[in-house]
Amino acid sequence: MTIVSKPNRSERLRITEIFYSIQGESNSVGWPTVFVRLTGCPLRCQYCDTAYAFHGGDWRDISDVIDEVASYKPRYVTVTGGEPLAQRPCLKLLEQLCDAGYQVSLETSGAIDLATVDPRVVKVMDLKTPGSKEVARNRWQNLEYLNEHDQIKFVLCSRQDFDWMCQQIAQHELDRWQVLASPSADELDPRDLAEWVLADRPPIRMQLQLHKFIWGDVAGH
Repeated sequence: MTIVSKPNRSERLRITEIFYSIQGESNSVGWPTVFVRLTGCPLRCQYCDTAYAFHGGDWRDISDVIDEVASYKPRYVTVTGGEPLAQRPCLKLLEQLCDAGYQVSLETSGAIDLATVDPRVVKVMDLKTPGSKEVARNRWQNLEYLNEHDQIKFVLCSRQDFDWMCQQIAQHELDRWQVLASPSADELDPRDLAEWVLADRPPIRMQLQLHKFIWGDVAGH
């Protein structure tokens, strides 16, 4: 009798999409990048622009994902979601991407433990503001697991969010890392945010989503 082994689910991930585009945010903005978007997220930020990744997707072997990434011959790879760390095998994907020699970044809400993320990965941790409606999900102990090359991101919906961000930077000494702040689309005028940054001089780098200026809200960019 032939015994057929079952697939090792620790080697599989549910993937929404893999695509090659221009990095629109973070310190690697502007670089051609392969994005691996994992399916699923435990948060429901009210401004989320990737809600299509909450459900669906296809189960794929990590080796298959690595092969598709390699087909683009990239230098930069970003693993995103959804919340990629909601799938535990994401940790193995990150490790294998680093082993393959790519410069790897992880876009995460920070609501899930970062302790076991490969230290070679650049973690871009999105701290949730009151305006996101998910501020209670911030896992502040994750600050212990950030390295010098990691980044902290805030999406701001209002002046109240801006003031809250400034308070958190001071309270938690977040300027130990690169702090990025961007306006929530259709909620905060970028010109207002720029004026507040110039007037109050917080230790942050303002950013806009470059890919949306190029392609709009088209999925896969």
